[in-house]
Amino acid sequence: MRILIIEDDLEAAGAMAHGLKEAGYEVEHAPDGEAGLGVAQKGGFDVLIVDRMMPKMDGVQVVETLRREGDQTPVLFLSALGEVGDRVTGLRAGADDYLVKPYAFPELMARVEALSRRRETGAVATTLKVGELEMNLINRTVHRQGKEIDLQPREFQLLEFMMRHAGQSVTRTMLLEKVWEYHFDPQTNVIDVHISRLRSKIDKGFDRAMLQTVRGAGYRLDP
Repeated sequence: MRILIIEDDLEAAGAMAHGLKEAGYEVEHAPDGEAGLGVAQKGGFDVLIVDRMMPKMDGVQVVETLRREGDQTPVLFLSALGEVGDRVTGLRAGADDYLVKPYAFPELMARVEALSRRRETGAVATTLKVGELEMNLINRTVHRQGKEIDLQPREFQLLEFMMRHAGQSVTRTMLLEKVWEYHFDPQTNVIDVHISRLRSKIDKGFDRAMLQTVRGAGYRLDP
């Protein structure tokens, strides 16, 4: 598997590349956003690891350009910018995952492996699985520990979005835009009501709550 690291910190990039090569990956490095975009546009990479803040062209511009050109190579953003707004900006630019510096290398490896699996399955995937939850996208069913969970259409959409962003904090704005297709805040409690209903269906009667409220940030589906 080929990985492109776009990172202006040469020491950090070298250490990352060394670890990935030891794990059996083929690694190429670009020292700034402009050079990284040029290398990425040549194609042939399975995962891109992109720093947010770089000279000549920042990581967000790099990813936005690639996505406009139709390049769907999985992207992992690395950044010291770790606020919710920073992560949302990165994900909306087209990144598939976001890891805040400083990070633990085993976590970086796990995320790269997850992105590579996602690329291998691609559009043919018909199920989503997060922990004990399994969603069939064809027959629109959801099970937890083998027990079928009856969901209304909007609840299914909401859970699908949460499962696709499992482990991440999902903001109310993201839910309004992606699930309800609102590009404004209707100033209602529609999200709270649906989250409450969904939580009662997927968590009630089980040992552990998966759908969690993240104070001041939104919600998270915990695998």
